[in-house]
Amino acid sequence: MSVTAPTRSASPSIGVDHERPDVRAKISGEFEFSNDAVAPGMLFGATVRSPHPHARIVAIDTRAALAMEGVVTILTADDVPGDRIIGHITADQPVFAFDRVRYEGEPIAFVIATSQRLAWRAADAVTVEYSPLPVLTDPEAALDPDAPLLHPDGNLVRRLVIDHGSECHGAEVEVSGTWWTGRQDQAFLGPESGLARPDPDGGVTVLIATQDLHLDQVQIAAALGIDTSLVRVVCGGVGGAFGGREDVTCQIHLALAALLTGRPVKTTFRRRESFLAHPKRHPARLAYRIGADRDGTLRYVWARIRLDGGAYASTSMPVIGVAAYFAAGPYRFDGVDIVGESVYTNNPVSGAMRGFGAVQACFGIESTLDLLAAELDIDPVELRRRNALRPGDRFPTSGQIVGPSAPVIEVIERCAALPLPEPSPQLHPYARPGGTGLTTLGEGVRRGVGFAVGVKHMLYGEGTPEWCDATVRLSSGGVEVLSAAVEVGQGITAVLESVAREELEPALGEIPIRVGPASTAAGYAGSSSASRQTWMSAGAVRAACRDLLAKLDLAVVSDVGWEQAVTDQVIAGEATYRPRATEAGDPTTGRGDVHVAWMFVAHRAVVDVDVELGTVKVVQIATSQDVGRAVHPREIHGQILGGIAQGLGLALNEELRVHDGIALNPSFTDYLVPTAADMPEMLVDLVEVAEPEAPYGLKGVGEPPSLSSTPAIAAAIRAASGAPLRRVPIHPDDIVTMTATSDPVEVPET
Repeated sequence: MSVTAPTRSASPSIGVDHERPDVRAKISGEFEFSNDAVAPGMLFGATVRSPHPHARIVAIDTRAALAMEGVVTILTADDVPGDRIIGHITADQPVFAFDRVRYEGEPIAFVIATSQRLAWRAADAVTVEYSPLPVLTDPEAALDPDAPLLHPDGNLVRRLVIDHGSECHGAEVEVSGTWWTGRQDQAFLGPESGLARPDPDGGVTVLIATQDLHLDQVQIAAALGIDTSLVRVVCGGVGGAFGGREDVTCQIHLALAALLTGRPVKTTFRRRESFLAHPKRHPARLAYRIGADRDGTLRYVWARIRLDGGAYASTSMPVIGVAAYFAAGPYRFDGVDIVGESVYTNNPVSGAMRGFGAVQACFGIESTLDLLAAELDIDPVELRRRNALRPGDRFPTSGQIVGPSAPVIEVIERCAALPLPEPSPQLHPYARPGGTGLTTLGEGVRRGVGFAVGVKHMLYGEGTPEWCDATVRLSSGGVEVLSAAVEVGQGITAVLESVAREELEPALGEIPIRVGPASTAAGYAGSSSASRQTWMSAGAVRAACRDLLAKLDLAVVSDVGWEQAVTDQVIAGEATYRPRATEAGDPTTGRGDVHVAWMFVAHRAVVDVDVELGTVKVVQIATSQDVGRAVHPREIHGQILGGIAQGLGLALNEELRVHDGIALNPSFTDYLVPTAADMPEMLVDLVEVAEPEAPYGLKGVGEPPSLSSTPAIAAAIRAASGAPLRRVPIHPDDIVTMTATSDPVEVPET
């Protein structure tokens, strides 16, 4: 693996690599993850879950479980004192199912016992009588008049229309295609776990691995029927997230159990339960039609996108918003006609995952552009470069003016210029399709190259209110930064420490700085998602540091040093950071000031394919990514490499397979994630064009690596095999059975 060095900053801290505060503890094994939490006298919980994707609950019999020695109590919907229905954005999901279940694994009861193993056994002893209901698993049938009604208002979660500009027909050249993406799991290593303990004031403290402390707090308080001030949420060590910890899973169950028993209660999910409990990446159907002039100038894009939201809304509303707003990619079009829909089914719940709808849209637009490049006999890279957005252009869907930090052409050209791998076949078995299975010595192996470009916004957008608080305290012991920004492995604690050094050390000199634990007591920070936390929390900490400096007599500090200047005092700087407000798009055209800023990325993939067996070896992935200004270059590289691994997984093997609403492979035995042996050489190039609206000019970096890596790999496999390959993940039989002469799938007009 090789990388290109980014431009180095002249700043004392921003742009310079520092050791992460948590790195040594994680390497040594001393780091405390949420499952390591303990409390004196604690009990343990286990969830009773539905084996059916859709059924009436006729009766719940807990007698056998309660008769087991060590079982304390069993909670059901009847024990929920507040709101029995909660939700991430839309309140539609029961804390415990009480009339019917809508997906396999839906929680029905929570058993509390004196050990975790006993709680699991007792949960198995709870008997639930069901009356099966018709199962809806095909999202294409969800809006049919005769489809089973899953929610009182129907099966449509959200429909978004973006329609403006020229008519989307009549171009000199037109291509069409329909594409599908599968159901990808976040596959984090640390399963859901947490600990809740009752507090003397009648409230509760919940230690949990989460991405949004305050959203958890609001939902817990609503279900418990108490004021939010009585619910304290503390972030436990997070063993991976990628969007999979944005929804409530065990938080409310634990808090309720702690209050009702008067004792701390802990739970840990088993792996199969984890697969069933948290939302997945939305499976998608993406129908496209693109019109262009014969010289390759793009004229219009027509797209119809439908996402399978599963049984409950979770984040399906904003995810379809992202998919629709980025359905045209980072390209100039005269006209757009895009309709995005997310629908309810009895499949597993879909929700947030890295890329958040833009991944699916990127696969659709980039794959269709490759059809156009082939039809016009234009190099795919040149077609993209020729039509790339430039500063001052209007974004194709929202109509916003693209600002100066839009290096789309730069990422395309710089990615394409990165060196290709050696053409000679490598002899090591890992370097061949089939790996150590020795299925080939090189015969039947063809090499292909694919290219793709991605775009996504940062921050929430679409009019969602957004702000972030921070406090910086100076005492004789040094500086403490207080923030509710959740560390999910992305390195936010290191970023906030660097921001504090950047702002304070020029005035105070070298000083001990630590970032305090993330909790709801530290002020609001919002979710560690949407490529927003570094932007938002860096802005808040920067402002808090400047507020602190304004309260100090810097002349005294200069004379006697910061320690003598503060003596026994604690001086606090506080701030709330707010970015530029956005708005919901026009309901008819979709146009509006929808997003604050965008980030861009290009990927080039080189693959070897055994066209006789359908096996694939990804040889190299090169990427140029727009990062604004690199705060921690080394950490950015790590983010990019991990995101590419997930993009490779979606391209080749990661899919939770579901039949009639039942998950077929909810374990790491059968749900296959890329291993070290699957990872190729990776070339990483950081493109730094400062974003003027962001603190220090930075941009989010976590999501772009997963946007265009998947379509680039798919394009490379098409180039090597000649197969059209309209769905990811791509399986060996797809390569073997499809032919290069397959006609494009016709796209209907409506």
